[in-house]
Amino acid sequence: MIEALRNDDLIYNVGGKFKLAALIQKRWAEILEGSRPLVEKKPGMTDIELVVQEILEGKIDIDYDNSDVPRPETIIRRPAHSVKRK
Repeated sequence: MIEALRNDDLIYNVGGKFKLAALIQKRWAEILEGSRPLVEKKPGMTDIELVVQEILEGKIDIDYDNSDVPRPETIIRRPAHSVKRK
């Protein structure tokens, strides 16, 4: 498993698990069709790991301005367990 996918911040920054999966799938297809990577591909790195690294580094994201997809901050709230309580 790719360790970065265990990080909830990545999921919330994109807008949820399904949006993250769709973003990974779309970019992965572009890579498979011959698009150039936007980050350095290290030896042994899979294409999926490459795509996740591009997302982590902010090289790719959902274009909220030119789509009908709502921004994450308008629909997603962090789970209650991530809120610090006294």
